[in-house]
Amino acid sequence: MVKIIGQRMTANIEGDFVVFLIGMRINKIWKPQKWLPAIFAMPKMLKELDRLPSDETGFLGHNVLGLGAIVQYWRSFDHLEAYARSKDNAHYPAWIAFNKRMKNSHADVGIWHETYLIKAGQYEAVYSGMPSYGLGRVSELVPATGNRNEARQRLKG
Repeated sequence: MVKIIGQRMTANIEGDFVVFLIGMRINKIWKPQKWLPAIFAMPKMLKELDRLPSDETGFLGHNVLGLGAIVQYWRSFDHLEAYARSKDNAHYPAWIAFNKRMKNSHADVGIWHETYLIKAGQYEAVYSGMPSYGLGRVSELVPATGNRNEARQRLKG
């Protein structure tokens, strides 16, 4: 059972970090041979990242946003890129296989990602009546009171 936190909380994370959004869009439902491998590849990568030491990978954690979208948190872009390009990890072979499979059929399934480099203190978050979620799941959760009561105050640190 998920533990609901019964007060307003905010996330507190030291230093810079990266927010990486990734997802897919099925454009031709009748071509599962094109999109099913992508659907099955992502959980394997996330399990691998959860299993590997975060001080080495820089992977802080993730949240599923809904069908076909995930937000990931990384310590740095260098960590994210190192994982993505490492031939020893699950992402690289899945990436190569996806590109081969989609060579002449890019309209069958779409993939997307967005990367945001967040400077220390240049973020704000609030959670009310929520379990540990989002940035609050991968950082320290602190009460959103005092100088953390309002969004503008949280952005000033």
